[in-house]
Amino acid sequence: MKLLFCCENYPPSVGGVQEVMRQIAERLSSKGHQVTVATSVHGQRSADTMRNGVRVVSFPIAGNWSRGMIGPVDAYQRFVQDGDFDAICIKAAQQWTFDALVDLLPAIRARKVFIPCGFSGLYQRTYKRYFAHMPQWLAQCDALIFYASEYRDIRMAQAHGLKTIHVLPNGADEREFADTDATDLRARLGIPADSYLLLTVGSISGIKGHWEVARAFELASFDRPATLLLNGNVARRSRLGRAWQRMRELALGRPTLSALVLRINARQGSAKRVVLADLPRPDVVQAFKTCDLFVFASYVEYSPLVLFEAAASGTPFLTIPAGNAEEIVRWTGGGVVCPAPVADNGYLQPQPQVLAKAMEALMADPQKRAALGRSGRNAFLEGGFSWAHIADAYERILLGNQPFVVPEATHG
Repeated sequence: MKLLFCCENYPPSVGGVQEVMRQIAERLSSKGHQVTVATSVHGQRSADTMRNGVRVVSFPIAGNWSRGMIGPVDAYQRFVQDGDFDAICIKAAQQWTFDALVDLLPAIRARKVFIPCGFSGLYQRTYKRYFAHMPQWLAQCDALIFYASEYRDIRMAQAHGLKTIHVLPNGADEREFADTDATDLRARLGIPADSYLLLTVGSISGIKGHWEVARAFELASFDRPATLLLNGNVARRSRLGRAWQRMRELALGRPTLSALVLRINARQGSAKRVVLADLPRPDVVQAFKTCDLFVFASYVEYSPLVLFEAAASGTPFLTIPAGNAEEIVRWTGGGVVCPAPVADNGYLQPQPQVLAKAMEALMADPQKRAALGRSGRNAFLEGGFSWAHIADAYERILLGNQPFVVPEATHG
C-alpha cells in the first residue's frame, strides 16, 4: 500500500507524537509498504529525504484552525490530494497537518484514519468554535484510533454515535526492552550503588511536572540516600514564552527548576541529590532499567509512552492521573496512581506534598515495588504493549480490517 502519515513533528524532533509515528511508519515500511510522512520543517532534516526507509516531506507551515495557519498550506493540501495514497493516517487535532485538511476531508479519496490524541484544548475558550465543528469532521473519517477507552475524545465520538472507533494502546519497543539488564549508568552519573534512584522523563517545558517531582523529592523522607534523575530536553520556546514561564514562577512564589535543584543539592548533611540531564536515548532506556521508581507528574497527557516503558523495563511507576494513566495501571498492573486536582482548563495540578507521601510509601515497601515491576514486565512480555504488535494493528486498520483487542485484565 501507498501510505501517508501526517503529524506536526517527526524525528529528529523528540517527543511522544514523534516516537509513535516513527515506530508505526518504519515498521510498516519494513513490511513492504511505501510510506511517506508529511510534517514540519526541522533544522537537522532536509525538505524531502529518506529516513530509515520512510520518505519524509517537510512543509514550512505552523499554527492551527483556531489561531490561524501560516506557510504554504495550499501546497500541503495539493500534496495530500494528488499523491495517489491508498490511506492516510493523521495524528492529533489542534495542529496544522489535520486542520489544513478539514474542509477537504469529503474530497480525499484515500482511506482516512485519524488519531484525535486527547483534545487537550477541549475546555479552553480559544477552541470553543473548533470543537463545535469536530463531530462532523470525525464523521468524515473512515476510522478513528483512540489510545484510551475512557477519555474526552472518545466520549465525544461515542456521544455522536460514531461507529468507526478502534482503541489501541501505546507501547514500548521490544528491541530496546528485550531484557531488563542495566549497564554502568549509575557509575557514570556518580550515583552510589546503595542509593535509591528515582526517575522522571519528559521535555523540560514547565508542564511535564519536573518541578513538582523535584519538590516532592525534597519533601519526602527515605530510609537511605536517594538520587532523583530529572531527564529531558529543554523544549524550544520563544523569548515571550520563556518570559511568561518566569512570570508564572514568580506569581506562584516558587524558584525555577534550576534553582530548586541547586537548593536541594546544596543542603548541608542531606542524603539527597538531584541530577538534571538530557541523556541520549540508549542511556534513557538504561535509566528506566536501573531506577527503583519512575515518577510522572505531567499536567496534560493523552497516553504517556513513559508509563509503558517503565512497565516494559520491570520498573514500578508512580503517576498522577495524566491522560489514561489509570487505565494503563489497570492494563499493566505496573504502577500506582496519586491523586491530583484538575484546573478549569482541564490540566492537572500536581501537589508536591501529596506526591511526596506517595513516594515515601512506595520506597518504604520494596515487596510492593517488586510486585508492581513484575506485573508490568509480564504484561509487556505477553505482547499486547510492544510496538511490533501495535504496528500490526495499525496495518489492519489502514487496510480496513479489525485490529486486536486491548487486554483489559490486570496482570500479576
